[in-house]
Amino acid sequence: MAPEKVSGLDIELLPEAFVELADTLVAGFDIIEFLHVLTDRSVELLDASAAGLLLADPRGELRVVAASSEQARMVELFQVQNDQGPCLDCFRSGEPVSAADLSTESWRWPHFSATASAAGFAAVQALPMRLREETLGALNLFRADPGPFDRADVRMGQALADVATIGLLNERTLRRSETLNEQLQAALNSRVIIEQAKGKLAERLGLDMDDSFNVLRSYARQRNRGLSELARAFIDGSEQLSDLSAGPLPPSPRRG
Repeated sequence: MAPEKVSGLDIELLPEAFVELADTLVAGFDIIEFLHVLTDRSVELLDASAAGLLLADPRGELRVVAASSEQARMVELFQVQNDQGPCLDCFRSGEPVSAADLSTESWRWPHFSATASAAGFAAVQALPMRLREETLGALNLFRADPGPFDRADVRMGQALADVATIGLLNERTLRRSETLNEQLQAALNSRVIIEQAKGKLAERLGLDMDDSFNVLRSYARQRNRGLSELARAFIDGSEQLSDLSAGPLPPSPRRG
């Protein structure tokens, strides 16, 4: 029987998603994998075609740290490079920003609207990753069809972003040996290595970038390895990634 959905929400997956996003104290916590769980679950649970995530680095500049697809990652990167888009407005205001039909939003973000539409996205909902006065970044939900996002989806998307934000801030508080800024900077540095590994693997196996990332992530999970650690080892040649396949991504390991 298919999981029950209400207004696009997958009810059966909700509890597991909240547990995943709240538990940042698990041994071997990998911030990049954690942030990809947020974008993946946003697409699985909500009426969204893709999701992307921007976080501020220690200087307050937004960086792309996770996306559910290569198209979403490129659109997010375009926002940052051109200093224009709903996710940036959301981060700066600390408030949700919506665009129900990008074809009518050229007056707000002329370059972003054209780029997002060319990537196959017609509607966007940006949600802040914020706790009280502190805003860490913003979560972007993309949809291929125009029209406003359902209010229940927006509330649930904000709840997912809020839980992830609280998890990150709690991790900073309880692990006093590291500041969140140091962790986020390490995550941003790891993101560069992961992109290099994706490209190298895509060329080796003749895959597109999305499939290449899924293979890399699946390999890391199957062997209980950190995604960043594995990508770095693959780039420097100390890990050959034998027995690779582009099979489905296994579920996240249960925590307990």
